[in-house]
Amino acid sequence: MKLLSRLAAAAVTSAAALIVASPAQAYWEFGHETVAQIAMANVRPATRVAVQRLLAQSGQLDTPSCPATTIEGASTWADCVKPLKNADGKSRFGYAYNWHFQDVNICQPFTLADACKDGNCVSAQITRDLALLKNKHTPTKERVQALVFLIHFVGDLHQPLHAGEKGDKGGNDVAAAYGDYSPRRFNLHSIWDGTLAERAITTGPSLVRRYPAGVKAKIAAGTVADWSRESWQVARDVTYASALKGDPCGPTPAKVTLDEATIERIVPVARLEVERGGLRLAKLLDQAFG
Repeated sequence: MKLLSRLAAAAVTSAAALIVASPAQAYWEFGHETVAQIAMANVRPATRVAVQRLLAQSGQLDTPSCPATTIEGASTWADCVKPLKNADGKSRFGYAYNWHFQDVNICQPFTLADACKDGNCVSAQITRDLALLKNKHTPTKERVQALVFLIHFVGDLHQPLHAGEKGDKGGNDVAAAYGDYSPRRFNLHSIWDGTLAERAITTGPSLVRRYPAGVKAKIAAGTVADWSRESWQVARDVTYASALKGDPCGPTPAKVTLDEATIERIVPVARLEVERGGLRLAKLLDQAFG
C-alpha cells in the first residue's frame, strides 16, 4: 500500500485529493500517521511518556533509512522496511509480509481460522505485539519492534481491504476509477489506501483531538477479533457493495467506478475507520504500558 507524498491536512484541496498513491503510501503515510496521532492524543499521560521513551531506543532496530523516533515515523516503519535487504540480498523483513492483512472472504461466513493460520495475519500479530509489550522481560529491541509493528498493524486492520476480500488480493486485482480519475494501474485497494482516505481525513473537523471518555469507551469496546469482524463487514457492505453497485458477492466487472455520489456516501465510513483505528490503538497502548 503506498507511494504518495503526505499532504498536510490544512493544505489539502479537492484537486489534491486526486493525487494517486501506490500501495505504499497515502493511507500508509497520511492514514497511518493520523491513526497514530489520534492514539497519542488519547492515551494516558504516562503511556505517552513510555511510548516516547521506547521510540527513543528505535536505533536498535538498525534501520536508519526508516527512522521510528517519532509516532509518525513509527506508524509507517513496517511499510518502509519492506524493501530492505540483508547482506546476502534476501529480504530482511520478508517474514512479516503476511502480517499486514488477513484474507477473509466476504462471501463466506466470517472466520479467522484459515486466514490466521500459524499467526500469519494482522489480528494475530496485534495480539502478539501487545503481549510482548506487556512483558517487562522482553528485550528492549524486541519491545521497540513490537511497538512499531503494533502501531502500524492497528492502522492496517482498519483499512477494510486488509480485513476482507473476495479472492482479488484485497481489491488490488480490481481495476477502478475514482470519479473521472482513472490512471493506469489504479485499483480498488489504492482508492481506499489513498484518494479516499485523504479525502475522508481532511473532510470536516480534525480527527486528531482528545475525545470524550464516553466516545472513546464506545468505539474502543470489544476485542481484536470483534474489530476484525467489523472491518470485514465494512469491506463487504460498503467497499465492495459500493464498487459493484449492489451485491458485493456478484460478478466483478473488468473495471469499477466510484462516482462522486458514491464517494460522498462512503467518505464518512472511511473517516470512521481511521477514528476507530486511533482510539483502539490508544486503548491497546494504555494496556501495554499500564
